[in-house]
Amino acid sequence: MTHYLTTAEVAERYRTADSTIRYWRHMGYGPRGVKVGRRVLYSEAELARFDQGLVEQRERGTGWGQAA
Repeated sequence: MTHYLTTAEVAERYRTADSTIRYWRHMGYGPRGVKVGRRVLYSEAELARFDQGLVEQRERGTGWGQAA
């Protein structure tokens, strides 16, 4: 069974505020969440995909916070 994390747990994982995770979601950046009722949940597989994308961006020298 897939394990899901809350917005607060994702924020803790990335050492940022809950509001930052919500902002990322609004901007279309960050891990994709699944809305369940009033909550947004994030699967561990989706977090792994997002992490891999961050690694690839860093290797290419692109992404947020990188010089273009």
